Amino acid sequence: MTALAAFVMTLTGWAQTIRVEVHNIVELGERFNVVFVVDGEHAPSDFQWSPGDDFTLVWGPQKGTSTSISIVNGKTTKTSQTSYTYILQAKKTGAFQLASATATVKGTEIHSRAAQVTVVEGRDEAAAAQGGSGGTSGNASGSAGEARQSASQNTGEIFMRLNLSKREAVVGEPITATLKIYQRTNLTGFEDAKFPKFNGFWSQEVDTPQNIEFQREQVGDKMFNAAVLRRWVLIPQKSGTLTIDPSEVVCLVNVRTQRQRTGSIFDDFFENDYVTQRQRVMTPAIGVKVTALPGGAPAGFSGAVGEYSVSARISKDSLRTHDAASLIVTVTGKGNVSLVEAPKISFPPDFEAYDVKATSATDKSGTNGSKTFEYPFIPRSPGAFTLPPVRFSYYDVKGHRYATASTDSLRLSVARSAGGATQPVQDGAGTLTVDRKGVKNLGEDIRFIKTKTSLSEDKGFFVGKPLFWGLAAFLVLAAAAVWLSLRKLAARRADVVGTRNRKATRQALKRLKLAGDFLNKNLYTAFYEELHRALIGFIADKLTMDMADQSKENIAEALSARGVPEATVKSFTDLLDACEYARYAPDAGHEAMNAHYEQAVSVITAIDSSMKKGISAAAAAPVIALLLALPLGAQAAESYPDSLWTAGVEAYSAGQWAEALQDWSDVAATGLRSKELYYNLGNAYFKTGETAQAVLNYERALRLDPSDADVRYNLEFARAMTQDRIDEVPEFILKTWIRKIGYWMSSDAWAVLSLVFLALTLALVLLFLLGPTAGMRRTGFFAGIATLLLSLAAFGFARSQKADAERHDEAIVMRPVSSVTSSPSSDAAKSLFILHEGTKVKVLDEVSGYKDIELADGRRGWIASDDIEII
Repeated sequence: MTALAAFVMTLTGWAQTIRVEVHNIVELGERFNVVFVVDGEHAPSDFQWSPGDDFTLVWGPQKGTSTSISIVNGKTTKTSQTSYTYILQAKKTGAFQLASATATVKGTEIHSRAAQVTVVEGRDEAAAAQGGSGGTSGNASGSAGEARQSASQNTGEIFMRLNLSKREAVVGEPITATLKIYQRTNLTGFEDAKFPKFNGFWSQEVDTPQNIEFQREQVGDKMFNAAVLRRWVLIPQKSGTLTIDPSEVVCLVNVRTQRQRTGSIFDDFFENDYVTQRQRVMTPAIGVKVTALPGGAPAGFSGAVGEYSVSARISKDSLRTHDAASLIVTVTGKGNVSLVEAPKISFPPDFEAYDVKATSATDKSGTNGSKTFEYPFIPRSPGAFTLPPVRFSYYDVKGHRYATASTDSLRLSVARSAGGATQPVQDGAGTLTVDRKGVKNLGEDIRFIKTKTSLSEDKGFFVGKPLFWGLAAFLVLAAAAVWLSLRKLAARRADVVGTRNRKATRQALKRLKLAGDFLNKNLYTAFYEELHRALIGFIADKLTMDMADQSKENIAEALSARGVPEATVKSFTDLLDACEYARYAPDAGHEAMNAHYEQAVSVITAIDSSMKKGISAAAAAPVIALLLALPLGAQAAESYPDSLWTAGVEAYSAGQWAEALQDWSDVAATGLRSKELYYNLGNAYFKTGETAQAVLNYERALRLDPSDADVRYNLEFARAMTQDRIDEVPEFILKTWIRKIGYWMSSDAWAVLSLVFLALTLALVLLFLLGPTAGMRRTGFFAGIATLLLSLAAFGFARSQKADAERHDEAIVMRPVSSVTSSPSSDAAKSLFILHEGTKVKVLDEVSGYKDIELADGRRGWIASDDIEII
């Protein structure tokens, strides 16, 4: 049947039917066909129908009959079909009901169902005549065919439309696109059909008619025959204004041409002729505004948009160890069902899980129905297990929010299989062994965040700072001072007089100690003799004075010349007189002895202090000031950044990725930074699905400390999630080894180590210069060269890491899709290749909003500056 509405009535207990075929919409003044078809075993003997007062009967009825006979297995079957065709013309507009037709078959009356016809405002009379019976029923009269051919000369009589179910959507929201052709001409076929590619959309054809059927549709004030050429379901994959390319088709139209009259009597019979013309029709480009999904997506969100529910069951009610079973999860709803991904399932430990199998049960559009996921698994240990609820997160378009559908927990009891647990077996040597297996990875994920940090402003690296060079200079000066001191010490040891002078006080105190012993024993003569010996020996050593010259006058003169006060000199000479007098005088008593002893100690100490040169307070003051000026450690960070850091750690630990990201972003906004901060930001961005930001922050953390294994692991894990795979140019193996050695420690650690090796080098240089033996000097020489090389290497590693961190020639692609062109222009440039978010590039130059970049494999091109962010 063509684009006519069909109504069928079947009588109970009788195989005869009457169906009516008629357009559901006609124009005022248009001539249209009404066809009644009687199907059954017998032909009708009578047929009655009246068009009523609302329509004018232009022509009819025209009766047509066909009969078919079939013989199958000796059984004869006869089928009869009789048609009655009427041509009507509407008198007025409105909705009208055609009367029921009555047919008599073998003496029994059967009736058709009443048909509904809507009459709309028509064109002028001529146009109406042209449009009469313009359907594809094939029952049009000759006049109607002539009218159709004339209409084809009007360029507005044929066009295409791409109808969209919506012009605004969010990423992942399905859109139905229907391409229809409208015509009022004598259309005979199509050529060179070109359909859009739907760039930026996931697309699927849901209707591809093999036989194009036209139906009547009113467009404005005109009636057209419309047919569906294609129907698609579109799902936008990125945000922005996405443009659908034009569709194009070449239509073959029969156009009537009039021959010149020749005066022949046959001119009236062959007046008209027909030619086929090709007419190209196109749809305009259509823009669709696609909005990105809001932030704060749940952890299990995988891009589902619409309305969904989820259910779960286990394929078996009872299980034994090593038996295979499946968890069946069914996601049902309306939306981008075809793109729904399998929910993540956490099986208990020691459950072996296998690849997920997915089956769909949706309508042709793939937007309504269900998708079932089968998770095969094998339990290896007996016991009672609980499978956690299956959660499926999606974006609810109607509610403009994220929602999560979940199931109940599933309890599973696994019995021990025949044979029980793993039993020991006897090997060839008679030893009992157990079949042991390696630890199997149950899953992979980025490593956890850093819970502690030391936040500070960007103060740069230790190497190259004034403090670094000051410490290096201090070590060199200290080594020089030690060398000078040791040289001076050696010279002093070679100076006998000087040695006696420096040991004078110590020798005098030893003698006084012996005199003290005599004092305690109350040995009068021995005490004064020893006291006199101590005083004379002190002067001999201190003043380098011979015994022959040690008169009281010479002693007093020498002490005064050395700056000893007169009172002290007089006290010393009086004490000498007292000792000489006591040697020949009777015992004066213990108290006098004790007084002279204390006087001796006091005067020797006073003389020694007067003659010794100590370190003055003025010389010590700069040293003290320098020590006070050295930093004693970083002050505690402000309480506000610390509280944000702690809040972010707690939020991340609770699975609230978006809240943790906000807290740490606020910390970064204060101007503070640390390796741990960038690392945690990378983790939070990764958990929220922003891979490009995750890679960027991991790279920044690695710049601060290339030796951190956690940062490097997470960076490689995030890079594995990016879309672009770029084969890097192989690096010289020696350079690779050196670079890996440099990653053992941070730049500051290498800088400190270089100073340590410098100190060792200077110590070994002193050993080489001052070693008492040739072996020690040889050891100092060669070991000094080795430590010097190590110091230079550590300094080089520190400088290299600093240079890498301060580079501004590497960047990360931040846009989901970016085009790399041959020149810094959007008009005259040719696209070279496409990059996706998270890819690392090297920046070579910048011109008017574009950057010249180079990939790791050597390819170069220009990219918009806004599409990348410098590390």
